[in-house]
Amino acid sequence: MKGMIRWKFLITFALVAVMAGLIAWKRPDRALQVATASVAQTLCADVFVSGLAPDRVFAENIAPMQGMRILLPHLRYAVDTTQRTVTAQWHGRFTSVATYYPGYGCALPTMTPDAATLQAAREVASAATTSAPPVVNTDPAIVDALTRAFAEPASGPHRNVHAIVVLHDGKLIAERYAAGVHPDTPQLGYSMSKSVVNALLGILVRQGKLDMHAPAPVPSWSAPADPRHAITLDQLSRMTSGLDLTEDDSGFDPVSTMLFLQKDMATYAAHAALRIPPGTQWEYTSGNTLILGSILRDTVGGGAPGLIRFARRELFDPLGMQHVLMEFDGAQTLVGSTRIYASARDWARFGQLYLDDGMLDGRRILPEGWSAYVSKQTLDSIYGAGFWTNTGTAADGSHIITGMPGDAYFASGMNGQRIVIVPSRRLVIVRLGSTLDPPNFDMRGLVRLVNDVSAAVH
Repeated sequence: MKGMIRWKFLITFALVAVMAGLIAWKRPDRALQVATASVAQTLCADVFVSGLAPDRVFAENIAPMQGMRILLPHLRYAVDTTQRTVTAQWHGRFTSVATYYPGYGCALPTMTPDAATLQAAREVASAATTSAPPVVNTDPAIVDALTRAFAEPASGPHRNVHAIVVLHDGKLIAERYAAGVHPDTPQLGYSMSKSVVNALLGILVRQGKLDMHAPAPVPSWSAPADPRHAITLDQLSRMTSGLDLTEDDSGFDPVSTMLFLQKDMATYAAHAALRIPPGTQWEYTSGNTLILGSILRDTVGGGAPGLIRFARRELFDPLGMQHVLMEFDGAQTLVGSTRIYASARDWARFGQLYLDDGMLDGRRILPEGWSAYVSKQTLDSIYGAGFWTNTGTAADGSHIITGMPGDAYFASGMNGQRIVIVPSRRLVIVRLGSTLDPPNFDMRGLVRLVNDVSAAVH
């Protein structure tokens, strides 16, 4: 009997030890802090930058999130319009605060911008002007295309489309906006921001300051014996770095920790171990983009203010992108994975630059052939370099996205932020919204929109 009791005690002790180990490894406290930080940041961006009502933002962008439902009963938030802050709290314990800085964006405490960064951002914001009213296209085919794209499905997740802008042959031919959204409304691009990082890299390549196929100039990788020493800018851009930086939006993954809990995101990402040889496997992770952001910062010089002024001078001003905001981490690295805002028209102008292979009014902004470079399929993925692409083929020889034109490629962000570029049709189509049906975010609706508009203009 004593032996039996002893074994039961040992088994119970072992189970408790295992559970304690799992808790320590998974760190639910960290995941809950990530959750409240994400809620505060999302509300801050959409309420103070995009000007949407808090209840609408919560209903569209937070309540439907996978994994959020279990937290909702004890999740509370408060918007302070005087202090321009959003506080999110779970169960009275885990609290996060995001603060809005006019002309700059929102920041968690670890990412508070300094005075010089705010000054540079406000210089840019003060130059913005009010755009013309929305272009109304009365072509029934165009009207029907946009109406179908905005229409909510009979069942399933809501689309919550906020804006659609269509350029054909470089001309704005149609646009439509949801209530509360206007041509000048800055809207968060989420991972479309990665495509902006690609453009800034391209400018530095054209200027002879970077080489995409040379080892990435990351100080902690400089030793030839470091297995990460050979990782190139191209591999970081194509998500084939081989770094152990899983991104699954669970709150437990390294990228969630990086984006919401780290002051120096790029250093955190650069310290990741090499899991597989560079260039051998595709794995999407925002950690790669934060490393690229630190390289942009160091190459341009001048910290965040220097990069803000560089981006404005070399990219945004030439394109006429007047409603762009960029957020930085606590080490003045551009959070180019997810934290760049622009109006729908601005995003369309950005897409047009790629449709025209980096040329603007006879001036070369991006290197010649850059559009072909970014749209070239990476290994067996649907990714190029900073853009997603349908220019490759699946194993059976078909195009990867069924129904999408075979030469189409696109910037893509969470919740259905898209800039679709179709060279053969001379089309750029921007579609922004809050569509929470991961991982594809209304891809079927996007394909239909592209085909409807294509048919209408040809």
